[in-house]
Amino acid sequence: MTRSFADRHIGPDRDELRQMLDVVGVASLDDLAAAALPAGIVDGGVLSALPGAVGEHEALAELAVFAASNTVATSMIGLGYYDTLTPPVLVRNLLENPAWYTAYTPYQPEISQGRLEALLNFQTMVSDLTGMEVANASMLDEATAAAEAMTLLRRANRSVAARLLVDVDVFPQTKTVLATRAEPLGIELVEADLAAGGLPEGEFFGVLLQAPGASGRIVDWAPVIEAAHERGALVAVGADLLAATLITPPGEQGADACFGTTQRFGVPMGFGGPHAGYLSVRSQHARQLPGRLVGVSVDADGAPAYRLALQTREQHIRREKATSNICTAQVLLAIVAAMYACYHGADGLRAIARRVHGHAVTLAAGLGGAAVHDRFFDTVLVRVPGGAEAVVGKAKSRGINLRLVDADHVAVACDEATTDAHIAAVLESFGTSSVVEPDAGVPVPIETRSSDFLTHPAFHRYHTETAMLRYLRELSDKDIALDRSMIPLGSCTMKLNSTAEMEPITWPGFARLHPYAPVEDAPGLLRLIDDLQNWLAEITGYDSVSLQPNAGSQGEYAGLLAIRRYHLDRGDVHRDTCLIPSSAHGTNAASAAMAGLRVEVVKCRANGDVDLDDLRAKIADHADRLACIMITYPSTHGVFEQEVAELCALVHDAGGQVYVDGANLNALVGLARPGRFGGDVSHLNLHKTFCIPHGGGGPGVGPVAVRAHLAKYLPGDPLEPGSHAVSAARYGSASILPITWAYIRMMGAEGLRRATLTAIASANYVARRLDEYFPVLYTGEHGMVAHECILDLREITKRSGVTVDDVAKRLADYGFHAPTMSFPVAGTLMVEPTESENLAELDEFVAAMIGIRREIDQVADGVWPVGDNPLRGAPHTAAGLVGEWDHPYSREIAVYPRGLSHSRVKVWPPVRRIDGAFGDRNLVCTCPPLEAYAD
Repeated sequence: MTRSFADRHIGPDRDELRQMLDVVGVASLDDLAAAALPAGIVDGGVLSALPGAVGEHEALAELAVFAASNTVATSMIGLGYYDTLTPPVLVRNLLENPAWYTAYTPYQPEISQGRLEALLNFQTMVSDLTGMEVANASMLDEATAAAEAMTLLRRANRSVAARLLVDVDVFPQTKTVLATRAEPLGIELVEADLAAGGLPEGEFFGVLLQAPGASGRIVDWAPVIEAAHERGALVAVGADLLAATLITPPGEQGADACFGTTQRFGVPMGFGGPHAGYLSVRSQHARQLPGRLVGVSVDADGAPAYRLALQTREQHIRREKATSNICTAQVLLAIVAAMYACYHGADGLRAIARRVHGHAVTLAAGLGGAAVHDRFFDTVLVRVPGGAEAVVGKAKSRGINLRLVDADHVAVACDEATTDAHIAAVLESFGTSSVVEPDAGVPVPIETRSSDFLTHPAFHRYHTETAMLRYLRELSDKDIALDRSMIPLGSCTMKLNSTAEMEPITWPGFARLHPYAPVEDAPGLLRLIDDLQNWLAEITGYDSVSLQPNAGSQGEYAGLLAIRRYHLDRGDVHRDTCLIPSSAHGTNAASAAMAGLRVEVVKCRANGDVDLDDLRAKIADHADRLACIMITYPSTHGVFEQEVAELCALVHDAGGQVYVDGANLNALVGLARPGRFGGDVSHLNLHKTFCIPHGGGGPGVGPVAVRAHLAKYLPGDPLEPGSHAVSAARYGSASILPITWAYIRMMGAEGLRRATLTAIASANYVARRLDEYFPVLYTGEHGMVAHECILDLREITKRSGVTVDDVAKRLADYGFHAPTMSFPVAGTLMVEPTESENLAELDEFVAAMIGIRREIDQVADGVWPVGDNPLRGAPHTAAGLVGEWDHPYSREIAVYPRGLSHSRVKVWPPVRRIDGAFGDRNLVCTCPPLEAYAD
């Protein structure tokens, strides 16, 4: 029998599914849908416009045609995007390695030590190169990092001023995203040529600079920074990390924060992403840093161990008071950049920078006096009065893309891939036939950096391929990713990321396109994007889709901005209240606050549903101010609420809009469409429902889908001022869109529907199997859950003293990643098995949880004390078995607990339980100093 791709993607076969449905108590998947979903929202005609399913090889062949139709020109456009030479050892063993790309955010640090060490290398690299003390574990891209820097400066500054000075030479896409972010927050942007004219009059809380600038010029910003400080303002600088190996870093010039991208450190341009942005600050601002921060703590034995630090800042706890959205990270790409730095080391990076700069100097010398600036790193701005378009056209005919600045100026950016032949071809395009070599004996005038960087052993040990290969394997062996076991996290949908879906992302036809390349260079990718927008509109029931948001958080933000602008255009300037159920994702409240909306919480009933009586009361209280409601459907409590259509009608009748968070769309595809049952806007998580891998906490894509009346408010081209762009590239992280295209193309309408129903069946199977051991907190009208279930441990904890943390850590001894802890209800575990796990794996997880419940009973019965038992001692390491053993349970129970299948390969956590409080009291966010190794 020939198996379809859907058969390969979906774990349970027909016989296994039959067994599962018998336990659930329904005869078929259709009967399951009828029992779980409200009849009023089920859409029988959904997905009819999708193409039929094809096999893996057929889909790859179609993608190969798309890639081949793109023109991979030599890109010399610049503006923060550069061609780079990714070391093959990193391509094969990191970008193409499921041990790295299928991992989840390292919220369970004991089984994430490899990812965390790699991210600590990233933070150290950024801190060293920018001259700052603390860096976070990545941002989404340079433009959004700049926007976060803007709000950080405002939080950190006691000034009441709401003005930010932006230098004229900041990248244009960054200015656009700054403007988008500033407007709803009441921040006024003032643009000026700060290098030529100094600081203008008036008060301002901050200054934003670029080094080098968009024009390529290098400026000594120290006097401007000093003047800003004298005026009570803080300063953030967008720093090119490769240039920072040669020029004085902003931190040494007095800057308070640095932002930028690490794209040119081995990460392909990919028509815009994904790339890891960064943000670094002085130590006094560490607790203002948005996103994630890796810190060093100790485990139960006192050994150093890594963890995410300062987690109380996350919006799950802070909600609308969050400093930013925690989902702003690009972990996989940050790790690529960090390993690129480890592979090359300081000397290697300097050599690359000197070669890049040398090509730019050669170009400028060949152009005589046409270069506008005499100090530059990689980009030469060339004056060609009235001839710019002709020059760009001549270069294009030679296979090279230059940047048309205006009618009189062309910019040429050199990068790691630039060759002597490229320089000669560019000079010919300017009408210069000979290359003029600069005097090799003259010192390079830009080399002003005197401080060391990348001195830690991590940047010295792995310069050979053998050493790097083993380092990557050593780190990945410390983690649990989807290549080792299921990751049953509720709300995050950790499903199969198939090899066929992943293969095209490194093809040059997708990976080596500059996001601002001429549109005629990318017909294949633009066709793929058009397909995907149309398919996602069909799947969701909306009219228009933007793929620009490069994370779910950005999709939320873009959707809320669309609602806000819709009301403003209608003259409803007073509509600024966003209703959010108490069960909602914390990201919802944070995004609403960022969009300039006031958050009002709507209560939930005891069964987990939104309390419609409280909703009516809130609507009455805020009738004229109501902008929207944000709901997640199925709900964050893991059920299909029966009254969702009525909820939407109540809000619409009051003049509000309905935002349906698409985080749980994996329970709807092929069954119901939010754009048809009441939604006006949704964001989708392509890294959840549509198979883009989580990559350790990024990449992600969060398209925003809207009804027709909101379509004109979708984010536009970031190179066009006023476009309300939310990220630096028009199509966001375009290079990973082939993953989702391939998934939909290979599954087809029927395969997608079957996947959804299997996910619901799997969740209900787990719920039925475990309910007698861990009560399921919420179920729907017919006792069904949606695609996830919440296991209630609160009474168990009261009786035994065993907490959800203990259960989570003990699961590592069984070889499993933990479910989601204490969200959305404290003291619970939220489990989402997904459709990709077969019955054997589901049964293994169930057996582990039953084994853990039996251990809990022994604690409750007094066999083991609350403070010393296998759960409280978990996870257990191999090293912990050596020497004295003074626990009341055996070594065997510690590491081979009853209920653990001996057919599973034993997972050995590398560290014991980590002391989070110690890490927050003793914040260390870069690699430990050399003295630690001497000790």
